[in-house]
Amino acid sequence: MRDGKGSSRAPVLQFTNCRILRGRRLLREDLWVREGRILDPEKLFFEERLVADQQRDCGGCILAPGFIDVQINGGFGVDFSQATEDVGSGVALVAQRILPHGVTSFCPTLVTSPPEVYHKVLPQIPVKSGGPHGAGVLGVHLEGPFISREKRGAHPEAYLRSFEANAFHDVLATYGSLDNVRIVTLAPELGRSHEVIRALTARGICVSLGHSVADLQVAEEAVRSGATFITHLFNAMLPFHHRDPGIVGLLTSDRLPPGRHIFYGMISDGMHTNPAALRIAHRAHPQGLVLVTDAVPALGLGNGRHTLGQQEVEVDGLTAYVAGTKTLSGSIAPMDVCVRHFLQATGCSVESALEAASLHPAQLLGLEKLKGTLDFGADADFVMLDDSLHVQATYISGELVWQAEAARQCVGVLWSSLHITQHSSLTFRGIHTGLRTPGAQL
Repeated sequence: MRDGKGSSRAPVLQFTNCRILRGRRLLREDLWVREGRILDPEKLFFEERLVADQQRDCGGCILAPGFIDVQINGGFGVDFSQATEDVGSGVALVAQRILPHGVTSFCPTLVTSPPEVYHKVLPQIPVKSGGPHGAGVLGVHLEGPFISREKRGAHPEAYLRSFEANAFHDVLATYGSLDNVRIVTLAPELGRSHEVIRALTARGICVSLGHSVADLQVAEEAVRSGATFITHLFNAMLPFHHRDPGIVGLLTSDRLPPGRHIFYGMISDGMHTNPAALRIAHRAHPQGLVLVTDAVPALGLGNGRHTLGQQEVEVDGLTAYVAGTKTLSGSIAPMDVCVRHFLQATGCSVESALEAASLHPAQLLGLEKLKGTLDFGADADFVMLDDSLHVQATYISGELVWQAEAARQCVGVLWSSLHITQHSSLTFRGIHTGLRTPGAQL
């Protein structure tokens, strides 16, 4: 289509008959998209005097921001902690296979590994925009090796490290380049950890506290040094105690810097965290809760033996263990399953469950102006869900990248071309615009 000056312009897409998650509420409004961004329709009508070029009936579905998974170790047979010759192809496969689960962006996660693995793998996982090829890569999450031996969980003890005299130099020697790194999980009780936290945050890297025996005072000091996240709350840390609640106490601490917001990851797979614990955390600090999958390479593969970095993992039903033990080793639940379980277990609102998988991780990473929101100007990454929160379609930059078969067969999802007529009118939110689209109802 062309504007009044005859020059070509990008088409405007209008999603109708939907409920949009915006401002913590589900609103019965249309969603407008152009050039991969969410549009303000009032500006479109009043300033540009335009309406939609294409329209899509969403059949009453929910449109929510695309899910963001900041802790995923692999999936579908791909292990991000394995130093293969073509790490990128494995990341690409996972990026494609998580689209049906509503994930539009993710942080590939590496567990504790020897330095040579980091040096080989990290340069092969650059930040990458999402699209038809798969979900976008926001940067790598490095979980270990600077963690507690006592609370190492499924991390191999042989490769754990501590900080020496030149602490940040040790970090660089272990990881190599940090160019592609977005999150680092460490134990704050390790000597010189606060020096490392300050150095990492100065580089724009999010520091997370986890796999730790830190008490609350040490955890609070880490937050004052710049830490903003807790890795899989309740798991691999000291249990809550009324005289010293440990890292868990950060959720209600009154000794954090003014304006400092702490976020915490929760694995809501029905195995890692009891529903009562999910409810306690959510009710104590709902705005900080970030749903993560902590998915392992066995995601999508079923029972049997698989890898997780340098360890062997055995999947039995819905649980993954370090082979030969009863130590949990990540999850095999995809993000949409975690969202539905969280909703059911906590009794929270649909809006809260969806924001825990979208807005909150975006805020954690400082991306809330572009990701995790359907506000005007944001990236048009969103997921279409039915009332039971099953994914019907996934969009990245306004482009359909995955669609359920049932939705594909639904008449309501067919695109229709719209034509602007001269001397016509259209009403938007009760405002007469002077334009009309024949046969279209807003």
